[in-house]
Amino acid sequence: MPEPQCFVFGAFQLDLCGERLWCGHEVVRLPPKPFAVLACLVTQAGRLVTKDALLAAVWPDTVVSEDVITVAMRQLRRVLGDQTRTPHFIETVHGRGYRFIAPVSALASSAGAALLEAPRPAPPPLFCCPPHFVGREAALAQLAQWWTTARQGTRQVGMIVGEPGIGKTALVETFLAQVAATEDVWVGYGQCLDHYGAGEAYLPLLEALGRFCRGPEGERLVALLRQHAPSWLIQMPGLVPSTEWKRLQRMAGGDTQPRMLRELTEALDVLTTERPLVLVVEDLHWSDLSTLEWLTYVARRRDPARLLLLGTYRPVDAILRAHPIRTVMTELTQHQQAAELPLDYLSEADVTTYCAQRWRGDARWEAVAHMLHQRTRGHPLFLVTLIDEMRRLGLLHEAAAGGEVATSVEALRRAVPASLRHSIEQQLHQVCPADQGLLEAASIAGRAFSAAAVAAAVTQATEEVEARLAVLAHRGQFIAPFGVVESPDGTVAAGYSVRHEL
Repeated sequence: MPEPQCFVFGAFQLDLCGERLWCGHEVVRLPPKPFAVLACLVTQAGRLVTKDALLAAVWPDTVVSEDVITVAMRQLRRVLGDQTRTPHFIETVHGRGYRFIAPVSALASSAGAALLEAPRPAPPPLFCCPPHFVGREAALAQLAQWWTTARQGTRQVGMIVGEPGIGKTALVETFLAQVAATEDVWVGYGQCLDHYGAGEAYLPLLEALGRFCRGPEGERLVALLRQHAPSWLIQMPGLVPSTEWKRLQRMAGGDTQPRMLRELTEALDVLTTERPLVLVVEDLHWSDLSTLEWLTYVARRRDPARLLLLGTYRPVDAILRAHPIRTVMTELTQHQQAAELPLDYLSEADVTTYCAQRWRGDARWEAVAHMLHQRTRGHPLFLVTLIDEMRRLGLLHEAAAGGEVATSVEALRRAVPASLRHSIEQQLHQVCPADQGLLEAASIAGRAFSAAAVAAAVTQATEEVEARLAVLAHRGQFIAPFGVVESPDGTVAAGYSVRHEL
């Protein structure tokens, strides 16, 4: 069987025979040494290629320093559009070497030649964004990379973080839908709840397992739990006959929580030998401590498993509640045992694209897109809510003339839907009364303001107000740093800006 001579990854094709890199129909200019480095990495995709191995393969019988690899990597990342911190193609394994992490399809030489010669569009990415899903292409690609690594047997723990309404759940649902539609995979889902007092131990995990066991292949999972994690069946008495449940209780004895930590992890490891597993746990800023301990245990476990554990949480809520999720994630990421994927607001270009998709690219909607971005700063929930409000009020219908559009824009500048008012008020109630007063004064000062102006409004010392505003800006909830501002009287103080007009 002929050795593969053409490799496809993302929008690129690597032709080893012709020594060319293609992007769609275009040949990408790449010097010989970076091309050889890329070929070495792609042909060993998913595996660590050490610096010594690269030097031996690309610079044989030549005395050079490791700097030549650094230069080649810089050229490759520029060509591929890759970044060191959030790589889509080449992952740096610090102090050791590099790993090609994008999914790769290998073709024989004849098939590769036909592929490159036949006019055709660029190959689609692993996951495609559905309609009206904009500004999250890089995030979806990151999830695809985590999934690729997990499928190859290296467990992955990733957290999607951001404020309420930023699109965490939408991103997860898009990812899960495409995974389930294209691969034979286990998918589990659990939700943490905002509880008062001590929450039930392992609540989201029990929810996920319960859904599993009630599904089409539930008998297989019950049998696996019976063998490897009987302490979990005790927590779900409806899944086994009463006589067996009582027997399991007698066998378990007293406190089973330490056992549960170990047993579930081993059971899921066994489960992933049959097919990969994606397990999602949402809103970890509300999680019970037992769930957090289990997550940490899974992340630190070194045994191979085709497991991708995805979590979501809101940093601001974690700070306000003094929840340990941030401390746990800081420690895990420092040891490269987990990763975080922060979601930010959509850019004005993203908002314009979204409007063009919903209204078929009518140029008159560009003014609307600009206003929507100005009002929301691209906050996805606020953006969609405002658009729904426009449709509810009959504003900006497709047949609107230019004058009607301008009138509608002005009307929308003054409108704040009740649902958004409630959401913003709910967030404000989480802020202490003293800081609420600072935010009210800041809102009067304008979109951009100085700490000195706010201090004068509330008759407090500028230094004290600066310190409180710095804490609010660090949370990223209402305001953001805006350099240094000099007042007309010569006072110099920290500057801040309101994150969006709403």
